[in-house]
Amino acid sequence: MILDADALAPVLEPHGAAGGWFVAFSGGLDSTVLLHLLQRCRGEQPAAPPLVAIHVNHRLQAAAGDWERHCARVCAALGVPLLLRTVAVTAAGRGTEAAARDARYQALAAALQAGDVMFLAHHQDDQVETLLLRWLRGAGLRGLQGMPETRPLGRGLLSRPLLGWPRAALEDYARRHGLEWIEDPSNTDTGFDRNYLRHEVLPLLARRWPGYRGSVTRSALQLGSAAAALDRLLPAPPTCTSQLGDPGVPVASLLQSAGWLVLEQWLTGFGLSMPPRAPTAEFLRQLQAGGGSPELAWKGRCLRRFGDAVYLLPAAAPAFADPGQLAPGAPLALPGVGTLELEPAGDRPGIALGAGEFLVVHRRTGGERCLPLGRAGHRPLKKLLQEAGVPPWWRERLPLLYLGEELVAVADLWLCASSRTLVAGGPDSWRPVWRRNTSTSPD
Repeated sequence: MILDADALAPVLEPHGAAGGWFVAFSGGLDSTVLLHLLQRCRGEQPAAPPLVAIHVNHRLQAAAGDWERHCARVCAALGVPLLLRTVAVTAAGRGTEAAARDARYQALAAALQAGDVMFLAHHQDDQVETLLLRWLRGAGLRGLQGMPETRPLGRGLLSRPLLGWPRAALEDYARRHGLEWIEDPSNTDTGFDRNYLRHEVLPLLARRWPGYRGSVTRSALQLGSAAAALDRLLPAPPTCTSQLGDPGVPVASLLQSAGWLVLEQWLTGFGLSMPPRAPTAEFLRQLQAGGGSPELAWKGRCLRRFGDAVYLLPAAAPAFADPGQLAPGAPLALPGVGTLELEPAGDRPGIALGAGEFLVVHRRTGGERCLPLGRAGHRPLKKLLQEAGVPPWWRERLPLLYLGEELVAVADLWLCASSRTLVAGGPDSWRPVWRRNTSTSPD
């Protein structure tokens, strides 16, 4: 089937009521064809949503600035607004290619509002490459479904409308319309697995089995049907939360014979793939054995047992700067911890502050004691945290609020009896509010 606006229209129809259409525009062949196609479709459908291109500069190539300028020229010629985003790529043991992909998707997700659609130019050849790479890496049932046509992205939706067409159809379209595009020199570097597969392996398959693309994608569809049936038979367990709001899954649900599948299903709900098989198997074995606090880290995240649940966390949460100042009307952001601010106590217990006074925020150093209002006797803070079920990963990052040398509050968990703590509040008394950062993102 020839690729043109008429052929693409049925694929776009479900997105006709979107708030906005966005295109991830690299300036390469694939995204240039998609951008041109979408603009032509909009010309034939006046009620279609507005179209915006977004170019993400990873700053990994010397010509990155030239690529930005090329994208600006193409968008100007088509009359399409262009958003430019620059990202920092930190491999951190994951490989540059994977780190760049993660940074790019984060930038794309941030551009979307509820109801928006982000179009990506992945085509049938990309799908086949993805499936074969995942198979070679030992992917399971869900991984071998390949890239979905649609999935959530940020507050909007990601769509891949060209998955039904091979790259040759895109090349044909570009020639027919005289399109110009840029070539990323890294695309010919066979040191990358995908490029090796594309340039060295797939041409051999094509000579022996010319129809391999259709066969592989049909297998992916069948595996997708099998996975959907499995989901109906084995639904993901509900997410529970720790005392401070971290998302978790009950340990009991992972101890059954299908524990591996349950964990995979649960992680899929967060848009995550499974960790590598060997360490995951060892993690599940340790859960079965009981005792201890097994932990499994991968791709900047980790699974960690605490009590009766396994929690999904960033692998390494940064420590906030110490000390910080917290005054009424001036929220204090603490990286990796969240935001603290003071709200009027009204007639509730609060901390009395005079004009110009502020609290000083410190991390725990050990040995702190607090007499929570309404309780008798000072207690070591360590004991209070254990009794309250505060997870270990939060205990060393808790913001402690001091007025002078007095500990007056432990975040917003407890107000400590002090010379400035007022049981009945009053017009000049304040209460801390802690908006915790319980994001599972490694960033």
